[in-house]
Amino acid sequence: MAVPRNRTSNARKNSRRAHHAKKPKNLAACSNCGGRRLSHQMCPHCGFYSGRSVIEQASAT
Repeated sequence: MAVPRNRTSNARKNSRRAHHAKKPKNLAACSNCGGRRLSHQMCPHCGFYSGRSVIEQASAT
């Protein structure tokens, strides 16, 4: 069974994991209302996806 010859230092261990941080979500602009939405998702502001209305939004009174 393989045994490490020397202990891995914290700096070497942490630099190996330097790219594991979370990245911000890429938001796209809605073609209908211009609001920000996730790619390949319905717009939460107006209910449009791919140029057509998917969900009717309740109007504010």
